[in-house]
Amino acid sequence: MSTTPVHHHVPHRQPSLWVAIKDAVLGDPHRDFTEGSIPRAITLLAIPMVLEMMMESLFAVVDVFWVAHLGSDAVATVGFTESLLTLLYAVAMGLSISAAATVARRIGEKHPDAAADVAVQSILMALAVAVVLGLAGGIFAPDLLRVMGASPTVIATGSNYARAIYGGSGTVLLLFLINAVFRGAGDASLAMRVLWTANLINILLNPCLIFGFGPFPKLGVTGSGIGTTIGRGCGVLMQLWFLFGGKSRVVVHLHHFRVNAGLMLRLVRLSLGGMFQNLIGMASWIVMVRIIATFGSAAVASYTLAIRIMIFALLPSWGMANAASTMVGQSLGAGKPHRAELAVWRAGIYNMIFLGLVALFFIAFAQPLLRIFTSDPLVVPMAAADLRTVAYGFIFYGWGMVLVQAFNGAGDTITPTVLNLICFWGWQLPLAWFLAFPVHGGPVAVFAAIAIAYSTFAILAFFMFRRGKWKAQKV
Repeated sequence: MSTTPVHHHVPHRQPSLWVAIKDAVLGDPHRDFTEGSIPRAITLLAIPMVLEMMMESLFAVVDVFWVAHLGSDAVATVGFTESLLTLLYAVAMGLSISAAATVARRIGEKHPDAAADVAVQSILMALAVAVVLGLAGGIFAPDLLRVMGASPTVIATGSNYARAIYGGSGTVLLLFLINAVFRGAGDASLAMRVLWTANLINILLNPCLIFGFGPFPKLGVTGSGIGTTIGRGCGVLMQLWFLFGGKSRVVVHLHHFRVNAGLMLRLVRLSLGGMFQNLIGMASWIVMVRIIATFGSAAVASYTLAIRIMIFALLPSWGMANAASTMVGQSLGAGKPHRAELAVWRAGIYNMIFLGLVALFFIAFAQPLLRIFTSDPLVVPMAAADLRTVAYGFIFYGWGMVLVQAFNGAGDTITPTVLNLICFWGWQLPLAWFLAFPVHGGPVAVFAAIAIAYSTFAILAFFMFRRGKWKAQKV
């Protein structure tokens, strides 16, 4: 009788969802995202990026939840301040786009020391901008609120809140920038830990400083601004520890801290495209708030609540889009443009499905959701109509968000800039004004314009991406 052992084929077991989540959250500084399964690479990048953005969006909702207890003037204060802060976000995102795209390209090329040079030059630029904007914002906060159309009571209530937020703008810039370096390098888990830490501190401090719990002073809406700035500052300290402590793929040493004029100039050029791209998109929100402000404080409060809840849904989707951006940058650096393109289509489908489900939830449960935050009989129905209206465009947003980050990950900041100019200034703002006033659509018409403009953006971005010029972009 034969004694030859019989070998049974054992199929390769795919890692379970929980194993994938654990691997993604813990991170692996030796993993190469330019090789292997594209869906797994997207999953390992996207899970910490989505969790990072979920915490950011949770903070936005928790913050407005506590502030809403102080009345519509306090909520309007947050709305006006955040709307003007979008200008700062435009600068921060511009710097972040250049840093993430360049770091991803250098990591894809297997040049981590060059990626560290990029990180340091980006930080030096951010610090220079932070000093100027922080001083100007802290000094002129009441005047900025007045320009935005805030009433005298809102200015009296919110000037110190605005000073705390604008004066601490350096923490915003550095949080955005250094986390972009981590994401570009593929260290998404580090960026997640930083933002979770910063926002947990925000969430704990805000109610304590707003209402004076325990040993904390009762500062009202000002306490929210102080708590937010402290939380962000703690996040920046954690980022620096990761960079200098060798915890990430990008390890910074003292010899990197020198001004490299040539590299800084290249980063500035790329940043300007990113800044202008985001400035166009975000500055349009300031005009939108100005249109809403003509309908009174209740309309501004409704707008603020609806936008915060919308951000809660969209920020996790930016996590998926950022994963696509990292895949594009590193794949192009490794000379694999086809891999970059496949990653974008896969991430776009995932994002579209997720936001489609979120849209159905918002359309069905807008009013009960808003009653969690406020019982104001004027604000709830208005904000619910706003939220339902904007949700109809969510499926398009899913595609558009991934595509714009794909362009940015490739270092092509011009295409999104042109699309922003056409869709937001040439289309959204005139449409919002027309629907709100000549058509007498009121505040909800502004949200209809948002849905239409973002859907138009996604369609145009799809055709621009198909042309493939982004594959030849040099960074």
